[in-house]
Amino acid sequence: MDGRRRVYESGDKGESWTEALGTLSRVWGNKDKRHERGVGSGFTTATMGDREVILVTLPVYAKDGDKKENRNEKGELHLWLTDNTHIVDIGPVSRNDDVAASSLLYKSETNNDNNEKLIALYEKNEGGGGISHSIWSVLLTDELQRVKEVLTTWKKVDGIVSKLCSSSIAAVSASPGNVCSAGKITAGLVGFLSGNFSGNTWRDEYLGVNARVNNNDGAEKATSATATGLPYGVKFQGAWAEWPVGKQGENQLYHFANYNFTLVATVSIHNVPEGDTPVHLMGAVMNDTENTVLLGLSYSKGKKWQVLCGGRTTEEISGQWEPEKTHQLAIVLQTGTQGSV
Repeated sequence: MDGRRRVYESGDKGESWTEALGTLSRVWGNKDKRHERGVGSGFTTATMGDREVILVTLPVYAKDGDKKENRNEKGELHLWLTDNTHIVDIGPVSRNDDVAASSLLYKSETNNDNNEKLIALYEKNEGGGGISHSIWSVLLTDELQRVKEVLTTWKKVDGIVSKLCSSSIAAVSASPGNVCSAGKITAGLVGFLSGNFSGNTWRDEYLGVNARVNNNDGAEKATSATATGLPYGVKFQGAWAEWPVGKQGENQLYHFANYNFTLVATVSIHNVPEGDTPVHLMGAVMNDTENTVLLGLSYSKGKKWQVLCGGRTTEEISGQWEPEKTHQLAIVLQTGTQGSV
């Protein structure tokens, strides 16, 4: 076992259980010493506004250095918020305490937000040669307010994304099953990169994993590299963005991407490449020593699209790209082995 916390599901009243990949399974890790017993987590469910959420307390292990022997093994107990699609680290609820177990209590009254309370209980190891424990209670007033702010942001972004479908597509089919209907386009949408960009950080509108912007290799290219924020995106010149969904360390918020994901991008190519080598446009890179492109898409000076799969370029696909024209592209991975563009 890799020490990650798993979620299992049963369809026969508990006779058999299978891992629920694609949910919260393997999102949160445990301490580095896998043979040791992990910290017991606390969780509670709640309905806040029109959204059902789960609140979880789990430790985050800070690093005092690059080497494992220098890490802080105690960790800080953090409060996490999820609606089973998005996940946000609300922040710490303990300070340098060696937590053995935790629990969450949530109280609310209908139509009375002033009476809401969120309380964390955790068992603290006192240390020393013998076994010594104490129970601590923390009223999470500020953290509960932060939860409300995050939920407000999620709802706002859902509204923005729901309006992205063109009116022409929506006019073709006004039925409830139309993919452009509100609720359909945001179902399962984990992250959204748009116009929230500054420095070298392209921020996820859902407050999840941010992308970072890098210059192309080479001093000459790097000096002219730019990434400019636009109202609904970023314009790159001699630069590129990486969404490090598999490089988050202890806690992998997008662990589902190892098995299933759909990456959709709206792009506009401003210039025709001068060389014969196709230019990489978008893709998913494996976490190996070679940074192998698992699945990707390139464009050439002949205005052709080319698919990259397993580090190799396949044949050109039908259709052409046009300069300054907006294209909507998608790459899809299913069951960890089947890909499409």
